[in-house]
Parts: sequence; structure tokens; C-alpha cells
Amino acid sequence: MQLTERHKKYWGKNLRMTSALLVLWFVATFVVSWYARELNEITFIGPLGFYMSAQGSLIIYVGIIWYYARYMNRIDSSYGVDSGDLD
Repeated sequence: MQLTERHKKYWGKNLRMTSALLVLWFVATFVVSWYARELNEITFIGPLGFYMSAQGSLIIYVGIIWYYARYMNRIDSSYGVDSGDLD
């Protein structure tokens, strides 16, 4: 199957958003835990490193899921994918 320009634009937007959200996930998961000792010097409802491990990362994950669903619904409707194919 040959991809049309609409297919390429749609998947390009999808891949860019997925990549950006995966970078945010990586930072919230691994970078924050790598610098946990340094973050514990900052106080935000207790030490920031502990807060991010206990609750902050989970809030970020839910936010990522919410934003991705909202974004994909918006581009699906703009490209007509919500009611059928891209043809």
C-alpha cells in the first residue's frame, strides 16, 4: 500500500508527539531517580526526590496519558480518522 501525503503528515505528527512524550517519561522515570540525592535538598511537601518517587512521577504518567489521548483525538478528527480511513 502506497502512503499518501495525508498518511505521512498524520504519522509524522503521531511519531513526533510520541517521541516527545517518551522523552518526558524517561526524564520523569530515570533522570529524576538518578539525581534523587540532589533533589532531596529541595523541599516541596518533604524532600523533592522522595516526593517524585512516591507521587510526582505517577502524576506525570497520568498527565502524559491524558495529553496523548486528547492530542490523538484532536488529530484523528482533523484527518478524518475517527470516522473511517485516511482515504
